[in-house]
Amino acid sequence: MTQLKERLAQIIFGIAASVSIIAVALICFFLFANGVPAMLEIGVFDFLGSSKWRPGSEQFGILAFIISSLYVTAGALIIGVPIGLLCAIYMARFAPKKLLRIMLPGIELLAGIPSVVYGFFGLVLLVPLIRVIFNVQGMGILAASIILGIMILPTIVTVAYAAMKAVPQNYYEGGLALGASHEFCVMRLIVPAAASGIMAGVILGMGRAVGETMAVIMIVGNKTMIPSSILDGARTLTSNIVLEMSYAADLHYGALIATGVVLFVFILIINLAFAFLNRTRKA
Repeated sequence: MTQLKERLAQIIFGIAASVSIIAVALICFFLFANGVPAMLEIGVFDFLGSSKWRPGSEQFGILAFIISSLYVTAGALIIGVPIGLLCAIYMARFAPKKLLRIMLPGIELLAGIPSVVYGFFGLVLLVPLIRVIFNVQGMGILAASIILGIMILPTIVTVAYAAMKAVPQNYYEGGLALGASHEFCVMRLIVPAAASGIMAGVILGMGRAVGETMAVIMIVGNKTMIPSSILDGARTLTSNIVLEMSYAADLHYGALIATGVVLFVFILIINLAFAFLNRTRKA
């Protein structure tokens, strides 16, 4: 009877894993089957190397969107990674238990807030603040980066916190036994030992920043040009797809699908780079 239950569990888990793999394969097939032909028709260099996006004239260059996505993602990481990592370190090794019981649910609640609420928060509070301080329109890369930096905090904090809690306690106790201080043991022993998990949290946060759409659309300005400043308006890859997919047709539709292909490849490169760095560090 026990063997039958184990065999049944293996079949169920195998089916679940197969469904996940098939779903990813179907998504890849749809993207490449519809996006690559359009990219070839437009011209790969014209599509990736031009910043002219004029669907009415059948000019489809996404360079401005690529650069804008990189700027917004980089800004979100600059804001979110240090804050998230320091918060995770504090929660894992410094916070009192009473405070930790409040912080953990708070971080989880932050993760459950819909992205449109973040966008509305940025629109009514952050954008006017930037407008007053810098005397600009307010909607732009800076506002989007700050909001995305806040949005990726729960991912980075929870994953980094779990990674540091998973480090064996004898690492810490051994450092104390050798005369090291509490702060030294945490920063020089616990954090490096949890580096792989911390990097995983950063990569997941980066993926969230790259793929976020609704909050970005509301505050980034949505200008189809290469930004020259973090205060300029911009349009990311994801926001371009959402804004124009409802009325796109023919080559325009294919160009938007090809934009999704570029976004997919971008995420794939990030994950492959993380896997490579992780193997190099372990070697």
